[in-house]
Amino acid sequence: MNGRRMRSFAAAAGLTAVLAGCGIRSTEVPTDYGAAPSRVPCVMSGSGIASRSGSGVPVEVFLVCAAQLVNVDRTLQLRTDKATTDRVRIAQALLDELATPPSEPEKQAGFATDVRGGTTVSGPRAGDPEEALRLSSRPEDLSAFALAQIVCTLAGNAASGDHAVVMGGPGNSPLRSYECTAEVRSRPGTVAPPVKPIE
Repeated sequence: MNGRRMRSFAAAAGLTAVLAGCGIRSTEVPTDYGAAPSRVPCVMSGSGIASRSGSGVPVEVFLVCAAQLVNVDRTLQLRTDKATTDRVRIAQALLDELATPPSEPEKQAGFATDVRGGTTVSGPRAGDPEEALRLSSRPEDLSAFALAQIVCTLAGNAASGDHAVVMGGPGNSPLRSYECTAEVRSRPGTVAPPVKPIE
């Protein structure tokens, strides 16, 4: 065996040893196990969590991290407003929290939000079911990520506990029941919240 063939054999043997040592078995069949795991931790340090805590109402909001929705603990300071119900005040505070840029520790952990400021929420109009929430913007006009964030956050904190929230836009915009599912949380950019019309 000449030197060149010996070097080729040694290189092949070395590669086989490396693959075996990593627990990876070579194959000639193409495989697709999905995207590689993200290196973004999506977990904040204890100091980062403490920086957002305080007195108030503990809630969970959904932020975007590694193209998924991840729940983050927050504390809401509710404004006293006799003209609205507690449920509407909580919903508005949640929207404001979603529109607030993530803290520096949250940014370092990979968190972001697609919800823009200025969106307001009101309670049901005449003829609406009592659990309805009406946004100042039509839900269908929101980005895919923003809609998923709002649906999952409101469904978890301001709805009836069935992972769904009844929402509509201003005026006579139709009401729909939006559901927050595991698929929506894992792929909010491509999987829209399941929708049911409200008669």
